[in-house]
Amino acid sequence: MEKGFDEGRFHFLDGIIYHRTKNTCVMTLKDETLINTILNECHYSAVCGHLSEDGKLERVKNFSWWQNWRKHVPEYCKTCDRCQKANRSIGKKFRMINQIHEPNSPFKIVYMDSEKTLPSGGARSLNACLVLVDRNSGTLMFLSCKKDDRAIL
Repeated sequence: MEKGFDEGRFHFLDGIIYHRTKNTCVMTLKDETLINTILNECHYSAVCGHLSEDGKLERVKNFSWWQNWRKHVPEYCKTCDRCQKANRSIGKKFRMINQIHEPNSPFKIVYMDSEKTLPSGGARSLNACLVLVDRNSGTLMFLSCKKDDRAIL
């Protein structure tokens, strides 16, 4: 750990040691009960519950750091009866489903939303607004259209 202090990866502030990486600065833990609390919250809470091991590693990385933490997370997952029954070890890796690349020209990638806010003017009137936002330039387009509340089966 002294090597880490010499390299500037650890900082002491208000009696707490923080571990700094390129993009984050998280609290350093040594107490076993605090480590188990973090592991428990990252494993059983409603927000995080029973993610893959990669997902738990990402979650723990955002909260805290301790020596050999990458080894503790899989060990903790092996103690969970629910994860063992679900056989999480063969699950897919934790990552974004599809990476969105930045467009190089306008209207290659757009965001859409539909708002039914226009007043009704009869059976054939346009009663909704389709909003398009260009990812490249941020340009907004508002298109009036007809929106029907009936479900299509």
